[in-house]
Amino acid sequence: MEIRKVQITGGSSFTITLPKEWITQMKINKNDTLGLTPQSDGTLLITPNPSEEKLKRVKEFHIDEIQDVNYLFRLLIGAYIMGYNYIKIVANSKISPQFRDCAINFTQTAIGPEIVEETLNTITIKDLVNPIEMPFNKSIKRINILVRTMHEDAIIALKNKDKNLAEDVISRDREINRRHWLIARQSNMVLQDIILARKMDVSLEEANHYFLISRHLERIGDHAVRIAKNIYYLIKKKIDIEIINQISDASNFSLDILTKSLEALERRNIKMANEGIEHISDLLVLCENISKYPIDSKDILLRLNYISESIRRTGEYARNIAEIVINTLIKDN
Repeated sequence: MEIRKVQITGGSSFTITLPKEWITQMKINKNDTLGLTPQSDGTLLITPNPSEEKLKRVKEFHIDEIQDVNYLFRLLIGAYIMGYNYIKIVANSKISPQFRDCAINFTQTAIGPEIVEETLNTITIKDLVNPIEMPFNKSIKRINILVRTMHEDAIIALKNKDKNLAEDVISRDREINRRHWLIARQSNMVLQDIILARKMDVSLEEANHYFLISRHLERIGDHAVRIAKNIYYLIKKKIDIEIINQISDASNFSLDILTKSLEALERRNIKMANEGIEHISDLLVLCENISKYPIDSKDILLRLNYISESIRRTGEYARNIAEIVINTLIKDN
């Protein structure tokens, strides 16, 4: 760290010299403009060429070194989440149909990427989404609606013995993953670009909290899928209406904890978040009653235990969200 004294010029203006090495490195010339952004911790961010568009970040993958299609797909998702706005797939010779299909599958799975250029041995993918147009809170609300309806429809499928609805619940998990990846991507972009954080009206701490909330919601969605898969099996069996009602009550209770946690974030109500945490013990009792229900079939009992476990985990993830909300709001109280 360099220490420099503040000077007064003209009787009223405060000035400070900038390190020559930094000026040279940033290629700053006389009469160029610099951006000055005060930070919440009292520091001052100096940005060269604040009006210029950010340089494009490019990640290149050579598929001759990869060979496995599934591995390439994971790499594409990783590059997307880390905030690269250009991804290039390169081969020494012609790109095989399998790897081309992988690139297409990636663009259809994630939100924003599109193939903008293609040759026999290259595929260039560009992210077309402006993060400012996809604020964190709206994405969180969308994921919340998705996971809630998945849980509710899974229980309806059990009550109505509706196999098609159970299958539909399972298929919706893809949309949750897409939204979660988008939030993960934007949280990384904000960490790399404080100016973007300002434009999105979010602090670095808030961006991290949104990512953590999204991760818990994504796992709640995974448990909705697990519930639906076990219910798909139970639809074929004869189940007492009493145990179905117990499952429904426990599921609704876990979703109530989730609703209270996210409403606390929206209303910025720390006491409401704490109420959600306090209710988790009641949910544990409901789930335990499901596991203890007298059933002769060990197979059915095992399925019911899986469902009970997923409902319990849903409530616990909702509690974790409430704890994140408290951490987010603590500075306001």
